[in-house]
Amino acid sequence: MYKIGEALIGDGNELAHIDLIIGDKESAAGSAFANGMSQLSIGHTPLLSVIRPNLMTKPATLIVPKVTVGDLDDASKIFGPAQTAVGRAVADAVEEGLIPKDQSEDLVIIISVFIHPEAKDYRKIYQYNYGATKLAIRRAMGDYPSIDKVLAEKDRGTHPIMGFKVTRLWSPPYLQVALDLDNLDTMEKIIAAIPDRERVLLEAGTPLIKKFGVGVVNKIRELRPDAFIIADLKTLDVGRVEVKMAADETADAIAISGLGTIESIEKAIHEAQKQGIYSILDMMNVSNFTDKLNQINENLKPDIVLLHRNVDLETSKAEKGEDTSSMTEWGNIKEIKNLIGNGLVAVAGGITPAKVEEAIDSGADIIVVGRYIIGSRDVRRSAEDFLSHLPQDPDNMRLALDEDESAN
Repeated sequence: MYKIGEALIGDGNELAHIDLIIGDKESAAGSAFANGMSQLSIGHTPLLSVIRPNLMTKPATLIVPKVTVGDLDDASKIFGPAQTAVGRAVADAVEEGLIPKDQSEDLVIIISVFIHPEAKDYRKIYQYNYGATKLAIRRAMGDYPSIDKVLAEKDRGTHPIMGFKVTRLWSPPYLQVALDLDNLDTMEKIIAAIPDRERVLLEAGTPLIKKFGVGVVNKIRELRPDAFIIADLKTLDVGRVEVKMAADETADAIAISGLGTIESIEKAIHEAQKQGIYSILDMMNVSNFTDKLNQINENLKPDIVLLHRNVDLETSKAEKGEDTSSMTEWGNIKEIKNLIGNGLVAVAGGITPAKVEEAIDSGADIIVVGRYIIGSRDVRRSAEDFLSHLPQDPDNMRLALDEDESAN
């Protein structure tokens, strides 16, 4: 048996990122430890961690540099502050009871250490690597994180080194602004005026894409790097190709027409799954939503179903004496949600701020608005009229550190 731990502490070039394995000498960890000492790699030579020269730490700890050690300056950072920090953190972990003292001869630790080539401050290198090693040991011995923690955090956190965030729709409702335009200058002005909020999704409307190509998604990305961007291609055929094109341009979601054949819809959704982006099934002009969804393979249901205002459907059902108590002007949202499991429902069609709360109360997760916002003389004010009915932004940018210490 062995345990795995990870921790990141600090900032700047001296930032420390520790990955480690703790296990019995007789386990796979012990074999990896011995192999690591005997199978050397240029630029990544493992070294035993010592408290001081001639005094290695216990449990025996092998440091493996993550970044290629290219010269003596790089080597000095690893052999000096980094390995000293690791050695003392391991010894302190035993002294503090994180690692049982009576197991210190039976266990081995393998630690991967990240040292940026441009790191200069030896004291920070030591401090950050000491803290990260101790935290990684604590987490490993406590089996942190639990799977519940992982599932709760997977769409919320962001990595400080990545430089951008990937927005996931984990906390509806959202406002989707449909940029149904044919002019790039107008698009830029409207995007500049729309509040930069996590609850705002930007849609590259069909007119934009038809005139300027799917590359317009990248133009929107340049204006709003962290935005959730939807490519409204209304895909009917060759879905795999179109979805990949949109994904290559950094779209977060692709709209597929519900009028397509089941085979075409399933291929498009499958490609969206493969590319890691959301699939939106647009039910515009589809006469029977539920029948269409029922025909789609259970493993290929869309992430989002877009319903358009359909007062005629409700009127028709009422005239036939059918129960319309659960109907909205967009259709039976609750029924749609039952068919798509964990998916979301978006609603569109002449929605005004006065309709937002009704839509949300009916189960809508995304409110799609076009002309009311993009055709307004005061775009920001019009968008705020809708956002005022939505909760505060979810904490996508939260960097979870302190609470990780106590949460499982």
